[in-house]
Amino acid sequence: MSMIPEAFKNIVRAFKPRSPRQKARQEFLSIQMTAQDIAIDCGANVGKITKLLARQPATIYAFEPNPYAFRLLQAQFKDAPQVHCRQQGVLDCNAVIPLYLHKNAVQDQVYWSTGSSLLAYKGNVTQGNSVAVEVIDLAAFITSLNSRVKILKLDVEGVECRILRKLISERVVDLIDHIFVETHDHKIPALKAETDALRHYIRKHRLTHINLHWK
Repeated sequence: MSMIPEAFKNIVRAFKPRSPRQKARQEFLSIQMTAQDIAIDCGANVGKITKLLARQPATIYAFEPNPYAFRLLQAQFKDAPQVHCRQQGVLDCNAVIPLYLHKNAVQDQVYWSTGSSLLAYKGNVTQGNSVAVEVIDLAAFITSLNSRVKILKLDVEGVECRILRKLISERVVDLIDHIFVETHDHKIPALKAETDALRHYIRKHRLTHINLHWK
């Protein structure tokens, strides 16, 4: 006979993750970091996830190319020396390219900043409304750290597959313990084929530290 009270079992069931996205979030929150660890938040926006990471003593790099969101991100962590906020996007190369803003951005630049994208064909952006931003080669940046990365969160509005392909092809994924990615093929149909191909590759090669269910 089980000695665990039924009421406690009900609490456990209530908090048991019910979807892949919930499981990804629970896994993310369960990771313990020390002062020697590094975490990277790509697509940090105003810092919601960066703030969760910064509760631990690790070094945090937060990348956000949208200038309106970046102002709030930088202000939030101005007194947190372990958090390095960088007004840059991440990609598979170094360049200065357009960041296309959400079609409603003129109403509230910060609120709609989460929808901005490096993809001109993303359905909710306006090609005629963009800002020039610096993007860096994420694979090269991680390699330059000369250290393992504990957590990489990648939510960059449609260019995740392009970045992951380079991380995989150059074996940079081997330097990262946990990778959480939000894919956007459900919002951008043109990405479905490459995203499905990436999912297949990850399963085939058992890259179990890459979680494509972040949200």
